[in-house]
Amino acid sequence: MPTHTARSPVPPFFALPEIAFREYVRRPRDAFIGFFSVLCVLLLLATAAHAQSEDFIGAGTLYLRSDATDVVQAPRLHTDVTMKVTGIIARVQVRQRFQNSSDNWVEGLYAFPLPENSAVDRMRMEVGERVTIGEIREKVEAQKLYEQARESGQHASVVHQSRPNLFRTAVANIGPGQTVAITIEYLEIIEQQAGRYSMRFPLTITPRYIPGVTVDQGAVVTDETPVAALTAAVSPHDTAVLGDLQPTLIAPDTSSQSVSFDVDIDAGVALKDVASTYHAVKVDTHDSRTHVRLTSERVAPDHDFELAWTPQVHGEPAAALFHERTEDGDHVLLMVMPPQEDMRVSTPREVIFVIDTSGSMEGESIRQARAALLKGLASLKPTDRFSIIQFNSIFDCLFAQPVSATPDNLATARHYVAALRATGGTEMLPALSAAFAMEASGEHLRQIVFMTDGAVGNEEQLMQTIRAKLGDARLFTIGIGSAPNAAFMRKAAQMGRGTFTYIGSIDEVDQKMSALLQKLTSPVLTDIELHWPSNAAVEYAPAQVRDLYLGEPVVVVARVQGEVKGMLAITGHSSGVWMRQIPLHDVQGREGVATLWARNRIEDLLDARASGVSPDEIRSQVLPIALRYQLVTDYTSLVAVDHTPARPASEGLDSQRVPNTLPQGSAWPVATYPKTATPAELHLIVGLCLLLAAAVLFMNERRRVRS
Repeated sequence: MPTHTARSPVPPFFALPEIAFREYVRRPRDAFIGFFSVLCVLLLLATAAHAQSEDFIGAGTLYLRSDATDVVQAPRLHTDVTMKVTGIIARVQVRQRFQNSSDNWVEGLYAFPLPENSAVDRMRMEVGERVTIGEIREKVEAQKLYEQARESGQHASVVHQSRPNLFRTAVANIGPGQTVAITIEYLEIIEQQAGRYSMRFPLTITPRYIPGVTVDQGAVVTDETPVAALTAAVSPHDTAVLGDLQPTLIAPDTSSQSVSFDVDIDAGVALKDVASTYHAVKVDTHDSRTHVRLTSERVAPDHDFELAWTPQVHGEPAAALFHERTEDGDHVLLMVMPPQEDMRVSTPREVIFVIDTSGSMEGESIRQARAALLKGLASLKPTDRFSIIQFNSIFDCLFAQPVSATPDNLATARHYVAALRATGGTEMLPALSAAFAMEASGEHLRQIVFMTDGAVGNEEQLMQTIRAKLGDARLFTIGIGSAPNAAFMRKAAQMGRGTFTYIGSIDEVDQKMSALLQKLTSPVLTDIELHWPSNAAVEYAPAQVRDLYLGEPVVVVARVQGEVKGMLAITGHSSGVWMRQIPLHDVQGREGVATLWARNRIEDLLDARASGVSPDEIRSQVLPIALRYQLVTDYTSLVAVDHTPARPASEGLDSQRVPNTLPQGSAWPVATYPKTATPAELHLIVGLCLLLAAAVLFMNERRRVRS
């Protein structure tokens, strides 16, 4: 008869230590393996419980520790953007609603982008039915007013500019379950290219690489961060503001962050082809007014919003002239179209393609860049010369010097491009310096085509290099990805006497590269001069009109002292002398022209950094203009304080950074494990290793018993 082994009843939990001890005495090796395995499982469970409770509570939600409480949820953020376009000027309202879902009083800290050419001049704070209008103050003074209000328990908000397209807002004393709405307003000039108008609104931030600086991506902006950034107001781009440049990123989740758009266009004429490049929209047209809104009420802020339209007119108007008179003089905005005829010349070109292959380009961005580069190679003629430079933490040149665009060289280049991969840091400076240092033939028109997402923080150092080493070359920048650093790339192109092209989707590569290549092979309109009536004293902004390419308008903003009467003559050189005259008596009044002049004038003064002008001298010139025209700048900020106390003195205040949404198509890591004092990730790795070791010991023991 078969022998049956009776099963022992399951011992109670409190008897396990005694049984384990007996087993250890009788069979120490088996007991050790069992104890080792249980220890590993307990460690894993503890780590998972800690991560669930603190570090990884939910996708799209950021919880952070503070001294006052265990875990506090960051405020939810919803953004409503309202754009009103009149002619070629847009007034934009950005309403940010900070919703505190926690049971604590919190301070919300948020870094956000705005268009690089925006003139930020207004702010309004709403708490329930109470409305407080913001004021422009010197940056240090604005921060002190905000801190005093924060410590006194008053509702307050401050908006600082960290960079031309990057701002930081702080909102103090948001009560449990309370919503505080901050509305920021700015003005901008609508861009025009070959008769098509467009405007772009950035929605998230691509983290920037700072050469020589290691930054904790999970770092939280603390109470001290704004103070540290403001102690040297003459150098606002210091590493002290790195907390803004390295945002905490979360996956798109409209329950925690969302955006809506409402656009009203009054172009004066009927429009056609009104379309959003990256978002689904509804378009309603009535006579000369067009209303645009998203088909969804709210979308995730993970891709820049771009809207474009074309007037239903035959032929382009010769000029558009607007003015605004203030106590400081007459301010004039002029847009003039250059000749529309094709004036191509057969000058051979020497094109150096510089492509970013750093880690921030991984994913959709590197695919766009490779496609754009192949399109550029296909435009070369046998008489042209070229080379390719790729860069990440280091740079690499396909050819040490430009070579002729022969079939063999082009085939080698296409094979090189196909093998490009994104990894490492973003060391732009050595790559740009290498491009400038390549020996020029003297018989070719040198053009440097720079493809990148611009995710760097050392812009001023790069600008100094461009100004010093450009020579006779032209620098064309191509912004790649869903959220490129357009401020740096546009300014680099302006300083490099070239143009900036934005490619936000792989589907746009062919169209936008074709338009750029047409510019590269078209002659520029150079040496542009404006001749005003002799009794007018004129200050231009920008001070120098850049070179122009086929289909681009001349845009000039000026402040004029004296009567604006008579004729304005515009001259330039192409294949010959070009001239156009504009009557000054037929001008349209337009609010905002003075603000736009001040914004451009300030940008001109700040550009002097690249020429070595001292920070003190720049500050002494910028500050009076910023205060006079009420603009947010490197030296001024908007601050709003409701002097009625809101937070009881007995309640603490937790400062929480609102995360930014991961840019669409980006492979940048999402912040799932904030850097806290508890090494949860280390525990998880150790636990997995120990569990693996236990499994190996167990298998070895089984093999030993069987043998």
